[in-house]
Amino acid sequence: MFEILARCSQSLARRGVLRLAHGTVQTPAFVPLATRGAVKTLEARDLAALGYEMVLGNTFHLMLAPGPELVAALGGLHEMMRWPASIITDSGGFQVFSLGHGGVADEIKGRGRGADGAGAVLRIEERGVRFRSYIDGAKRFIGPETSMEVQAALGSDIALAFDECTPFHVTRDYTARSMERTHRWLARCLDWHGRHGPPGQVVYGIVQGGVERDLRQVSAEAVAASACDGIAIGGSLGADKAQMHEVVGWCTSALHRLAPERPRHLLGIGEIDDLVIGVQAGIDTFDCAMPTRLARHGVALVPDPGARWRLDLTASARRTETAPILDGCPCPTCAAGHSRGYLHHLFRAREMTALRLVTLHNLAFIASLMADLRAAIETGGLPEAAAALLAGAAPGSWSAR
Repeated sequence: MFEILARCSQSLARRGVLRLAHGTVQTPAFVPLATRGAVKTLEARDLAALGYEMVLGNTFHLMLAPGPELVAALGGLHEMMRWPASIITDSGGFQVFSLGHGGVADEIKGRGRGADGAGAVLRIEERGVRFRSYIDGAKRFIGPETSMEVQAALGSDIALAFDECTPFHVTRDYTARSMERTHRWLARCLDWHGRHGPPGQVVYGIVQGGVERDLRQVSAEAVAASACDGIAIGGSLGADKAQMHEVVGWCTSALHRLAPERPRHLLGIGEIDDLVIGVQAGIDTFDCAMPTRLARHGVALVPDPGARWRLDLTASARRTETAPILDGCPCPTCAAGHSRGYLHHLFRAREMTALRLVTLHNLAFIASLMADLRAAIETGGLPEAAAALLAGAAPGSWSAR
């Protein structure tokens, strides 16, 4: 399933290839979110043209609407969205976390949603999670077997085991108990999949343990000892970037020792610096809403670390600028000559075309970045490439050599 083609001699980075039921994925790779069966503003042909080989579908949202039965009746997620390449589906665990606590930033800042009304967790128990649907307020249930059954109906290439995404603001004791429950849920997921899973679908377990180093080690050992095909890193990774990078490093160091040949996926992380540092830490695939969400808010990705690699196209300074988002960028938006001033106008006029044009650019920027990192690992130049990219070099130079 996973072949490592090259390794970096100065870090845990590796260049590999995933061989899945619907094709190969060159790694390290970024995976765009096709949450409800589409990457927002784009269609499958756009993603293929940008070089993407895998997208992520959201088990929780697709379970609620249109429902796994209808997705299966429409030929599965691949056929429904006309995407012939690979798909990974998450377990629904993170969405359950979000129902109770909001997003990760909300939870860290104490802006939790509570446990009442539509879209709320009612109870987390050994069997699974009871919650109210955000669509109609109806009481629903999801557990390990439910999650795997939904992912089987979706027909994804990679299914993630159901887990509890442990919050940041909980005690160490709760984190430990939550982690242990996630391990028991993993065993149930693998048992269900072994008996009922579709041919060709592989399963990733998820390392939890919050920001406790010893618990992350325990979780890595438990997941590595299971029969899962790959390993994801999830849960709360800390209150800031430094802590997140430290926690990820704990996990990948343990997995390098315990399961060196299995692929590693980092859940929900995709900022430019996090991708570069994550690859050096030994992550093979990433998923994140960042590039597409930024695009819908008028923010383009550019090689400017001082501005967090962001260019606000809605700012008044952009109004008269005739340059493209990024000179020399081969993305469809920049290559066609669309100026910053034009894009500024489209956003101010609330034209949907703006969202599509900037989404294309942002995903092309990420694709070029990942191609550079793959090429640098192959040639032994990852430390130099990583330093240059973090300092503001435009993606594309290493992969073009």
